[in-house]
Amino acid sequence: MLARTLCFALQGVDGRPVWVETDVRPSSGEPHFLMVGLPDAAVRESRDRVCGALRNSGYAPPSGNTTVNLSPADLKKEGSAFDLPIAVSFIAASRQAALPDLDRVLLLGELSLDGTLVPVRGVLSMVIAAHQAGIESVVLPAENAAEAQSLSGMRIYPTRNLCQAVNHLSGKEPLTAQAQLSYADTLRASRPALDLALVKGQQGARRALEVAAAGGHNLLMIGVPGSGKTMLARCLPGILPPMTFEEACETTRIHSVAGLLKPGQGLMTERPFRTPHHAVSAPALVGGGTDARPGEISLAHNGVLFLDELPEYAPQVLEALRQPLEDGVATISRVRARARYLSRCMLVAGMNPCPCGYYGSRTRQCRCGEAAIRRYLGRVSGPLLDRIDLQVEVDAVPVSEINAFAPAEDSETVRRRVQAARLLQQRRLAPAKVYCNAQMDGAALRELCPLSDAAQQLLARAVDKMGMSMRGYTRVIKAARTIADLAGEEAILSAHIAEAIQYRALDSKYWGS
Repeated sequence: MLARTLCFALQGVDGRPVWVETDVRPSSGEPHFLMVGLPDAAVRESRDRVCGALRNSGYAPPSGNTTVNLSPADLKKEGSAFDLPIAVSFIAASRQAALPDLDRVLLLGELSLDGTLVPVRGVLSMVIAAHQAGIESVVLPAENAAEAQSLSGMRIYPTRNLCQAVNHLSGKEPLTAQAQLSYADTLRASRPALDLALVKGQQGARRALEVAAAGGHNLLMIGVPGSGKTMLARCLPGILPPMTFEEACETTRIHSVAGLLKPGQGLMTERPFRTPHHAVSAPALVGGGTDARPGEISLAHNGVLFLDELPEYAPQVLEALRQPLEDGVATISRVRARARYLSRCMLVAGMNPCPCGYYGSRTRQCRCGEAAIRRYLGRVSGPLLDRIDLQVEVDAVPVSEINAFAPAEDSETVRRRVQAARLLQQRRLAPAKVYCNAQMDGAALRELCPLSDAAQQLLARAVDKMGMSMRGYTRVIKAARTIADLAGEEAILSAHIAEAIQYRALDSKYWGS
């Protein structure tokens, strides 16, 4: 007898429908189990997991000729999420239970040998794809249920083992669908990991951090060791606007595909903060591997990618960031796989001004020679610097400021100003289908960022004096547009241009451009 169930395969962060067709024929000879449809090793091994789970759950394992076809045959099937649909289709095909309407329910889950359902990766992507295909019922491992808890219009049935799944599908012991939460309820529990009120002093760096958050700009902090660069960077997610439902889904899908969601974890509501070690490889940073997995820049999508000690990263690794930063998409091509992962994040980098860390410091003498300083700074290329909108110096904080009793502004106060500026940008940029000033293209820049005559003249003089590239020129205008938005000004004035130019001044000081 023939039976079929529905599952989904992952292709990047997208789900593709896969029909699991099982044909069972009696045979007097040795049992024969054949699986076709381009399965990988994990899928082929499901035969042994499924047979053990059937036996230990009280069902008869395959005893005749059993053929399992995963359709479409030209789509590579990877992972262990096919265990449950294979087991259920076999039970239906061997008539061990009456299971109607199997083609209207999505089945996901890995089986242990005792029949327990084990969580799998990529559940949110597959459930979203199923919803778009008109599927409304999902049976999945209980530990994956929270991942899809904020999706409306879906009936999610958390399941502990194979027997529960079969009894539910047969109508013998129907499960209760989990209560779906609104995204507002999920968002309410979000709290910033680090509050800006803990940062003492550093008024210039705090201002640059606010401008970067308001416009989605990349930021470079240069300063002596222990001046607070890492702490400032870790405060950035707390002053960014809360993620929208669409952003939360995008971010959670990438982390789910990468297998980074903890069992029982729901939709991600806090913006990601990724800080890879400087020994990271290019594939680990932008994505790669034989199965084209997402890299750190994609895991930071809608959040912050923090590169501490920027010159310590291999130059070829840093250069690999240029295209994903510019396009907001990392395209990974391998012999066996190809995937596109969103990578629209804020790049925040921290670095010392020299190998010893004290070049230009007011507190300690630098012991590096000029050649050593040039070699150190030369590890950061001009094209990469061009993609960083804001540059700020961070010096050591005097003890008097550290011990000051006056409280600094907290993250919530700064976040309110950032949200007000972002709201202005969203209204202005809605026709261009971008969400913040840093994402504007050339056409939007010309139309939405007109400069006054005084501002235009000031910028022209700065370009000539500082030798800015065209990319640097446009990024100064974007930063000035954000500064104007924070001030509530519709027009970009010369004062806004002047502040934006200050955030490009370190090019000439350290790199002599």
